[in-house]
Amino acid sequence: MPRPHVIFDVDGVLVDSYIAHFHSWLALADECGCRRMTEDEFRATFGQVSREIIRQLWPSHSLTPAEVAALDDRKEALYRQLLQTDFRPISGARELIVLLKQAGFGIAAGSSGPPENVYLTLDQLEVRDLFDVVVTATDVTRGKPDPEVFTTCAQRLAASPAACAVIDDAVVGIEAANRAGTYSIALVAPGRDASQFAHAQRIVRELHELTPDAIRSAIHQRLIQR
Repeated sequence: MPRPHVIFDVDGVLVDSYIAHFHSWLALADECGCRRMTEDEFRATFGQVSREIIRQLWPSHSLTPAEVAALDDRKEALYRQLLQTDFRPISGARELIVLLKQAGFGIAAGSSGPPENVYLTLDQLEVRDLFDVVVTATDVTRGKPDPEVFTTCAQRLAASPAACAVIDDAVVGIEAANRAGTYSIALVAPGRDASQFAHAQRIVRELHELTPDAIRSAIHQRLIQR
């Protein structure tokens, strides 16, 4: 059997970034004099790239591509300031990454965020050197639910998507993982409605539920059935 790989989403899988992201959107709106995003809108767009959210959120402003890019950069800078002040790792994230590395897995990060955000999280978790591949918003042209971020991870891992498992906490992320042809694992935080993730091939409430042996077995079973 080929070497198995795991591709991690970052926000919500490695770091609990909900508060930092939402508050950075509110701060950006206040700075630019735009209407504030509601929390329902925030939840609905979580997992998408910021530049796409900006166009959806403020269509009446007729923003140029340069203006969208500037707002995008500022939003993410505000996010990093908040994250550095209050970094909240997801329970079990670092332990799972270490176990997977020890078990011989290839490891990648596939995120809709900019590289500065992703590397800040990996550095805070002290796992940057354990990742073989990191793919961010600057490496793709289409955000989730398009599968590009995960197919790019597989390509850079020199792996078939079928030999990869994706762990994501967003509905659009699981759709992207399925469209990429990977084994999709939904991390559904306590209190969230798991029925939204019926399209995932496995649902867990905590990363502690996952083991290298179980992931390897699921990937190999899928490869045998192909």
